[in-house]
Amino acid sequence: MSATARKSAPMPDDIRAMKGGTPIVSLTAYTTPMAELMDAHCDFVLVGDSVGMVLHGLPSTLGVTMEMMILHGQAVARGLKTAMMVVDMPFGSYEESPAQAFGNAARLMAETGAGAVKLEGGVAMAETIRFLVNRGVPVMAHIGLTPQSINTLGGYKVQGRDDGAEQVLADARAVAEAGAFAVVLEKLPASLSDRVTAEIPIPTIGIGASAGCDGQILVHYDMLGLFTRFKPKFVKRYAHLGEDAEKAIAAYADEVRTRAFPAEEHIFADTAPAKGKAK
Repeated sequence: MSATARKSAPMPDDIRAMKGGTPIVSLTAYTTPMAELMDAHCDFVLVGDSVGMVLHGLPSTLGVTMEMMILHGQAVARGLKTAMMVVDMPFGSYEESPAQAFGNAARLMAETGAGAVKLEGGVAMAETIRFLVNRGVPVMAHIGLTPQSINTLGGYKVQGRDDGAEQVLADARAVAEAGAFAVVLEKLPASLSDRVTAEIPIPTIGIGASAGCDGQILVHYDMLGLFTRFKPKFVKRYAHLGEDAEKAIAAYADEVRTRAFPAEEHIFADTAPAKGKAK
C-alpha cells in the first residue's frame, strides 16, 4: 500500500512485511512543519540524531542528548498522521547495558509516541536488541558507517570494503536474528549492500548503500539543499532551498535598509477601515 493511500500509520511489522516489495520511503524530520510536509509521502519518518549537526550546529552526533531527542520527537509527532515515527537513541543512552537501553527506549517511546527506536551497532548490540524486542520495544538497527562511532572508525569512511565485508554481513545477520524489524545500511559498497539485502529476512534501508535496498532514507536538510556545510556523495539535492533562502534574506535586508519595506499595504492606518473593506 502506498503512503498516500493509507489512513493510519504503519506498525513495525508492516514495515517488515514490505521486504522485497515496493521500496520503503523515509526521510529525517526534526520539526512539526517539515513532518507535515513529508507525512503523506513517507512510510516512516526518522527523528535522527543528525539534528545535533543540522539544527544545533554540533560538530558530530555525539553531543545529542535524550532531552533533545524527546523535544524533537514530540514536535515531529504533532505533524504525522499516516507515517510511522522512529526515534534515534542518542550516544551513551544504550551502550552500557541492555537494562540501560530499555529504560531510555521506554522513555523515548512514552514521551514521544514513537512507533520504534533506532540504535547503532551490529554483533555487539545484538543482545541489547533482543532484550528490547522481548520487552515490547520495536528496534530498527543501523550498521555500516555508524556516526556515533566515528572516533573509532577514523571518520566518515566507506565501510565494508575488502576484509570488512564479512563483519558487515555478520552484523546484518546478528541484528536480524536478534529481532530488529529493519536495518539501515550506511555508506557501504553497492555490491555488499545487495548481498546483505538478499541474505537477511528484514528490510534494508539504504543511505549511501544501493538502489537494490528495500528502501532509502536521506536527511531532509541535505536533499532540500538546506544544509550546505558539506554534501556527501550519496546525497541528491532535489531543491536548493538554502540558496533561495539566502537570496530572500538578502532582498529583505536591502528593502529594510532602503525603507522599501514595510510598504503601505503592510502597515495599519490610524482609523479602522469601513465595514466590509480590507483591514
